[in-house]
Amino acid sequence: MTTHAPQAAQAVTLPTTLDEAVAALTAMPAAVPVAGGTDLMAAVNSGQLRPAALVGLGKITEIRGWQYQDGHALLGAGLTHARMGRPDFAALIPALAAAARAAGPPQIRNAGTLGGNVASASHTGDALPVLAALEATLIIAGPGGARREIPVSHLLAGVDTLRAGELIGYVRVPLLHAPQVFLKATGRTGPGRALASVAVVLDPARRGIRCAVGAIAPMPLRPLEAEQWVAQLIDWDNSRAIVPEALQAFGEYVAAACIPDPAQAEDGTVTQHPPAVLHLRRTVAALARRALGRALS
Repeated sequence: MTTHAPQAAQAVTLPTTLDEAVAALTAMPAAVPVAGGTDLMAAVNSGQLRPAALVGLGKITEIRGWQYQDGHALLGAGLTHARMGRPDFAALIPALAAAARAAGPPQIRNAGTLGGNVASASHTGDALPVLAALEATLIIAGPGGARREIPVSHLLAGVDTLRAGELIGYVRVPLLHAPQVFLKATGRTGPGRALASVAVVLDPARRGIRCAVGAIAPMPLRPLEAEQWVAQLIDWDNSRAIVPEALQAFGEYVAAACIPDPAQAEDGTVTQHPPAVLHLRRTVAALARRALGRALS
């Protein structure tokens, strides 16, 4: 809710299909799409945004559920965090359900959507490291019924962006049928925005580990060398056993990859990270260690 809403938009369109929404955005280039509005209304209330028009996505039923497709789950962009946090969805994609349950207080989880989390691309978005670890892709709806698919990581990194009139319609996630874990650390203000987050996903078919670290950079970070290193130490044929020392080393490996040591100066001196950065590095190491340990247990 906002006291600024009457002045924030001159027109509100409420399409009932994805293609109608795309047509509305094409006809009104200055319009802003809105689903849950958790990020949009915060920007409006703070005076950072004054959209000339809004295209509401809340009545588009086709993007509010999910379906199975060729070993993948096709998730509608309108899925709310509250819906993804339920047990039936958790059985499908455990890490994404855990991230949805950690997305904030009930009013945020009831309104916020998966597509909005991706489109806003906030570095603290809880779903983002999970989608990065799962190597999810986006199905983008465009004018004239066009559809194209891009990796989530490409959108977050700015390698590919939404074009005029385009909307995120669906998120395609591979179903790995293996343990997945999402953990996050928050500040002293309590549950809410992440200080750091880690998603770990097992891929037994490829005998691989996928890990992504969120909140510490503008986009989730994949420590690929750490993933490959620890995967070789797991006894995939014997209950996925691993020695405790390897778990500890994996955490340190991930933290060092995501928050590397300062570069040596030209005069040969080596500076140290400030205490806050060292604390963040220890936090990432602990999250990565615990997440892998829970996934393998």
